[in-house]
Amino acid sequence: MITHVVLFKLTDRSAENIRHTRDILAAMTGKISQLCELEVGQNALPSERACDIALIARVESWADLQIYQKHPVHKKVLEHIGQVAASVVAVDYET
Repeated sequence: MITHVVLFKLTDRSAENIRHTRDILAAMTGKISQLCELEVGQNALPSERACDIALIARVESWADLQIYQKHPVHKKVLEHIGQVAASVVAVDYET
């Protein structure tokens, strides 16, 4: 199992913008068959150092992660992220 964790800090950190972006990320659920699990959460304790949104995705293999990365639904989400994110960090690990 591969776990893909991404943290997003948005340029516009308003509650409305964070919620909208969280919903766009969560909308991938059920649309990419390689995703075994998808969890998206909004930060509950805002601070200057905190990120606004966390995404945790799980896939079966590194090959499935590559398919997910190139999937049209994911690419559409990346377009939105490119417009709203101040920073994005990720980590991928095998369990």
